[in-house]
Parts: sequence; structure tokens; C-alpha cells
Amino acid sequence: MAVKLLYIEDEPHLGKIVKETLEKQGYHVVWESDGARVIGHFQSFEPQVCVLDIMLPHVDGYELCRQIKSMRPSLPVIFLTARTETDDLVKGFEAGGNDYIRKPFSMEELIVRIQNMIHMNAGPGLRDSGPDQEVKLGRYLYRPQRYELISPEGTITLSQRESEILSLLAGSLNRVIDRKQMLLSVWGDDSFFNSRNLDVYIRKLRDYFKHDQGIRIQTLKGKGYLFLVN
Repeated sequence: MAVKLLYIEDEPHLGKIVKETLEKQGYHVVWESDGARVIGHFQSFEPQVCVLDIMLPHVDGYELCRQIKSMRPSLPVIFLTARTETDDLVKGFEAGGNDYIRKPFSMEELIVRIQNMIHMNAGPGLRDSGPDQEVKLGRYLYRPQRYELISPEGTITLSQRESEILSLLAGSLNRVIDRKQMLLSVWGDDSFFNSRNLDVYIRKLRDYFKHDQGIRIQTLKGKGYLFLVN
């Protein structure tokens, strides 16, 4: 079945090229140019990935992302931006974006980013299946859309970043997940600052899983992480 992709871009020539190229690659694409009409498409189309320009008429990409994430927190959102200021990128991630691409971009790069988001979001048990979606992890139960991890000692409410990282790990269960790929998926770049942040979140997740000795988040130097659940 074709992956359903919602593409929001107000530049007609670029929008037409991107839509046609993605459709040739087998994607089912709905393209919208007006920010005010996006939520209607979102509710009827139920996309698996959203590619979202920041500068749009009537409703900008930041606000659209917040609205989309309020309805489906786990939906991957890739921002398209001509802006280069760090503050603008931070604002995009704070709104709930999962990745970004700076304009001008190549179609090859966009397709790789989309495929990466699909791969990260479609691991065992992690396909977006509604608000009651649950993932069994040893003695724990993970509810990604509610940002909840139910442990033998009670319910842990996860932050958005913790939930994004845990979803990536659970989506690559018992397989190596590349550290750089994880940084790009969660923060959009692999800077030293974000790398240190990732270390902090991994330590916190390890602590959350301390009540099940069969669960390990193993660091592989120079490679990434291995999330093992026996």
C-alpha cells in the first residue's frame, strides 16, 4: 500500500515538481498551498508523513505543526525552510517537528528524509493506530501517543523528547540504531550540544527501565545504540 503523504507548500512550481516526483516514487500525495485548509485535509486523508513549509499564507507552519501534533503526536513532520537562523529551527522543533530540510533541497535528500521517518515510525508495534496504541516492552507498557510508560511501580509521564527517543529505540528493537540518525531524527542536526542532550535522555530512559533486568539500552561506541528486550 502506498505511503500517504501530506505536502504543504505555497510555491506552485516547486509544489508541482515535488508532488509529481513523489508520486512517481510510489507515494500517495495530497498537496495543499493554503495553511488555512490543511487541517481539513489532515482529518480526511489521515497521512503517515507530513512535509510542511514554514512560510505559508493564513496559518504558518509552526502553528500547523502544533495543531497536527495535538491530534496525532507520533505523526512524523518534516519542516521545509528557507530560514537559516538557529532560533527559527529551534522554534520548529519546539512546535513538534521531527526533522527539517533547508531550501533549496534535492529530491534525493527529501526522499531519504521521508524514508527515514517512515522507517523510524514503523517498527514492530509502533504503527500509528490511534490513541489506544500500546507497545509491550518486557514488564513495561509504552503508550507513545499518550507519552506514558507504565512500569511495575506506576505510570511515568514522558517528555516529548523522551517519547521520540523511546519510539526510535522501540522501532529498532534488538537492532542497532545509528546515533547520528537518531540525532537527525529528533533534533535535526548532530551538533555537540544535541549529542550531550541525547546522552542525558538515554540515561533517564535507562533509569526508567530499572525494574526489568531483561531490558537494556546498550551503547555501541562509534555506532549507536542497541535496545534489547528479552
